[in-house]
Amino acid sequence: MSSHDAAPHPFGAAAINLLDPRLGAAALSASDEFFAPKERMLNPDVAVFIPGKYDDNGKWMDGWESRRKRVAGHDHCICRLAFPGRIAGFDIDTSHFTGNFPPAASIDACRIDGDPDTATAWQTIAPATSLTGNNHHFIASDSDDVFTHVRLNIYPDGGVARLRAYGRPVTDCTRLRGQRVNVAAVELGAYAVACSDQHYGSPMRVLFPGRGINMGDGWETRRRREPGNDWCILALAQPTAIDEIEIDTAHFKGNFPDRCSIQAAMVTAATDQSIVTQSMFWQMLLPEQKMAMDKQHVYKGEIGGIGPVSHVRLNVIPDGGVSRLRLWGRVA
Repeated sequence: MSSHDAAPHPFGAAAINLLDPRLGAAALSASDEFFAPKERMLNPDVAVFIPGKYDDNGKWMDGWESRRKRVAGHDHCICRLAFPGRIAGFDIDTSHFTGNFPPAASIDACRIDGDPDTATAWQTIAPATSLTGNNHHFIASDSDDVFTHVRLNIYPDGGVARLRAYGRPVTDCTRLRGQRVNVAAVELGAYAVACSDQHYGSPMRVLFPGRGINMGDGWETRRRREPGNDWCILALAQPTAIDEIEIDTAHFKGNFPDRCSIQAAMVTAATDQSIVTQSMFWQMLLPEQKMAMDKQHVYKGEIGGIGPVSHVRLNVIPDGGVSRLRLWGRVA
């Protein structure tokens, strides 16, 4: 795990953090944020502790922290998900909060247009759970409904370093039929199935919108010291015949792959583990291409006509970093 990635979670490879601000999630309101602002709680980076750092209100903490409550009640923070989605579970992370973490927390959710107000009806999907300091708390959701917002309740007060809501975006794919779209988009439901290595960054990032903001915003493997090459397998949002490919090495200069290729297949029934084995024998969608540093590589005529595919295997030869992958086609 790189210093930029969240802790590994138990909710499956297809689950993404629906509270990632890079995808559009936001902390909307909090009952109190005297010691540390609510926005820090959604920071996609791993929480840090800086000894000796103070601000005007006290010790600087990397997360959301309310003041000590001297009256009845509890504090809460309302957040908007990046996309409407089904939530598999949460990570309530109290990293570095040792004498100031909440003893317990619960999570409510709602599905609405716009943002919540005093009339909003909330549904509890993670009942009150005891917390400990400096720890990750993985809590499964009690509901398979689609939600747009969550409310973290802490009892009675304290600090939470990070809140993650792992799940899948829910998109009405019928509206995509006949349209030409990027089916390697996390917001449409694409996800990373597996990879050979993710020492410096998860392959899920190649599916993120926009261009990478720096070298840490992409998939990067360690330096390979043995024969072979690195790879990642991606499940597309919808089976599609690909007619345009973009491989972006933005910000990767001394560590971009020397070459890349893409294999692909229509997978109808398989487990994630069996897909890894099968992928070695998939057809070539994009033959081996020479890469350049910090560049958007666009391919059209080089693409093999193999028909609709549901999964791709991006090969980086022999190793290195890729910022984004775009796979364009007309949805069947």
